[in-house]
Amino acid sequence: MLSNAKTLQEFDVELAKVNIRGQWTYEEVLAKVEGSPLPCGVPHIWKWKEIYPSLLEACEVMPASFTARRNFSFITPESRIGGTTSTLLMGMQIVKPGELAWAHRHSMGAIRFVIDGDPLLYTAVNGEKLTMESGDLVLTPSNAWHDHHNESAKNGIWLDVLDAPLMFGLHQASVDNFGESMQPLRERQSDYISERGGAIRPAWETPPPADMPYRYSWRATNEMLRKLSDSEGSPYDGVILHYANPITGGPTLPTLDCYVQMLSPGLETKSHRHSSGAVYFVVEGEGTTIVGDRELNWSAKDAFVVPNWMWHRHINKSKTENAILFSANDMPVLTALGLYHEEPELSIKTSPLPAVPGNLTGRRK
Repeated sequence: MLSNAKTLQEFDVELAKVNIRGQWTYEEVLAKVEGSPLPCGVPHIWKWKEIYPSLLEACEVMPASFTARRNFSFITPESRIGGTTSTLLMGMQIVKPGELAWAHRHSMGAIRFVIDGDPLLYTAVNGEKLTMESGDLVLTPSNAWHDHHNESAKNGIWLDVLDAPLMFGLHQASVDNFGESMQPLRERQSDYISERGGAIRPAWETPPPADMPYRYSWRATNEMLRKLSDSEGSPYDGVILHYANPITGGPTLPTLDCYVQMLSPGLETKSHRHSSGAVYFVVEGEGTTIVGDRELNWSAKDAFVVPNWMWHRHINKSKTENAILFSANDMPVLTALGLYHEEPELSIKTSPLPAVPGNLTGRRK
C-alpha cells in the first residue's frame, strides 16, 4: 500500500464529490434485511373518538372546501415514507351539507369507503353520479375526473385510500384541475359505463374498460357476508370477501386491492404475515388485532395499519356480535413483481370450492 493512500472515509468523500457511492457503505442497511424484508413503519391505530372532533373542527377552520380538500392523511410513525404504508395513503374526508369539492383528476388511483353517507351524497366520476351511502365503496381510477357533492342535510364522511406514496416514489404523480367547480354529468342513465359492470351487458358494444367508475353497494356486500356467515372462511381472516374488479375479476384497482371480513363472535384467528402492507377500517364491532408485540384495540370507525411482513392476528372480543373490518392492501403491485408471499402459507384463493353434493354419495361421476 502506498504511504500516501487515503483512508476509506476520505475515499468515500472523494467519490461523493463526483456522485459515486461505494457499495460497501450499504452494509449496515443490507444487514437489517438479511433473510426477510424490513417492515415499513410500526403498527398504529387512529381512534374515531379523536378523529371525529378534529373533522368537525376542520369545518370551522376551513369554512369552504372548494380550494382544498378537507382531508386528514394518516401517517404511520417511523415510516420515513410520508404514507400509511410504503405504497398507500389512508385518510378521512368530510364534506358539509350543500358543499361541492371541486373537480380534478390525478394519476393516483383512489377508493372511498363511506363512513357516514346518504342517498343525496355522491361522487361524480367521469360524469357519472355514484351514490355514497354508508358502507358503499366507490372507485376513482387513475386519471378519472371526480368531484364530491353533498346535497343532503348532514355531513358526509368517508375513508380515502390512495396509492400516492407509490406514485410519488415512481415519479409518476400528476394532478389536473378541471377548471370549473364541477364536471359535466352524463344526462342519460343508458350512457353510464358503470352500469355495464354486471354479467348482463349491451351486446352491440365493445366491452367496458377495467378502470371504469364503479360503486360496490353496502347492501349487496353485507348480504353476501350474511350468506357466507356459516362458512369456516379463512383461518387467518374469518369470512373475507374480495372486491373484485367487475370486468377482470382481478384486483379492485391495478395498484391496490380491497377486502371486507367478518369475524364471528369470539373468533381468534391464526397468526400470519404477508409481504404486503394493509390498512383497516372498523365497520362494526370491538376487538383486538395483535401485530408483532403490540395490541391494537379497536371499535367502530377506528382505523389502523398493519405494516408489511409483520405477524398479526385478529380477535373479536364480543361473544354475541360479529365484527366487520374493511381493508386495502398493495398486493397487486407485489404480485405483478413476483414479490407477494405469506407465512406460514398462502391464504388467498387457495381453498377448494364446496363439493357437489351428488359427488359425495359414491355414485358414478
